Amino acid sequence: MSQFEYLRRVSIGQYLPLDSPIHRMDPRAKIIGFSFLIIAISISNNLYSLALALLVSAILIAASRIPFSFAARGLLPPLPFLLLIALLQLVITPHTETSAAMFGVWRITIYSEGIFAALRLLLRFTSLLLILTTLTSSLSTIEMINGLDLLLKPLHQIGVPTENAVLLVQLTLRFIPFLALNAEKIAKSQASRGAKWDTPNGNLITHVQQIVPLVIPLFITSLRQAENLSTAMLARGFASSTARTSMHTYRFTLRDGVFLLLLLISTAGILFLF
Repeated sequence: MSQFEYLRRVSIGQYLPLDSPIHRMDPRAKIIGFSFLIIAISISNNLYSLALALLVSAILIAASRIPFSFAARGLLPPLPFLLLIALLQLVITPHTETSAAMFGVWRITIYSEGIFAALRLLLRFTSLLLILTTLTSSLSTIEMINGLDLLLKPLHQIGVPTENAVLLVQLTLRFIPFLALNAEKIAKSQASRGAKWDTPNGNLITHVQQIVPLVIPLFITSLRQAENLSTAMLARGFASSTARTSMHTYRFTLRDGVFLLLLLISTAGILFLF
């Protein structure tokens, strides 16, 4: 039944209650620092900078004591699509007339620009996925809500509904594991009714025939759960304008400042060092 265990392949959005230095940091420091890292990795186009970003991602995973097997598990679902896009980069990336041809496949010639573009793509997406895994695994739901609320409190003072924005971000990240669970339940239900899910070596048409009957009920189930969730939140006063308080009091200490400074230095290194 391992082919139905979709949740085991999802690492983003799952909080791990570990005792690590990063888990003990103030949520504001983690949100700000990781956000700058994500922006820097997204806009950086230098191969050495992206390699540095991958190194920083590995250091953060080690510091948060997240098992590397758990972090790497999140790379498996998008890996086929990333490899496909990387192969396309080898072919469609433009090159100059003075570019040296690296090798040829049939009538297609691969140039150095295409290889570098494919490497940049793989490094960028791998670093982003590892950073997001580290953030969501070391930041609980309560910490995320309270941290974003504290960061956006100045906007709330001028009438911006920051509570709704905070809740939207939190639900978006935490809804990913529920999608995996729903897909697992639907696939098991279909298999118990005769659907063929035991053909891992089938062709593309076979995989499409397996996925399409899964996507439609998953979409309907997700909409139904979203409606039930909104009804439950309305019943509990989440849509009211009453200010909510927190049981936790967060204090931004020197340790949090040093951690944020290190993340900002890493961000500057990714952007400007190479």
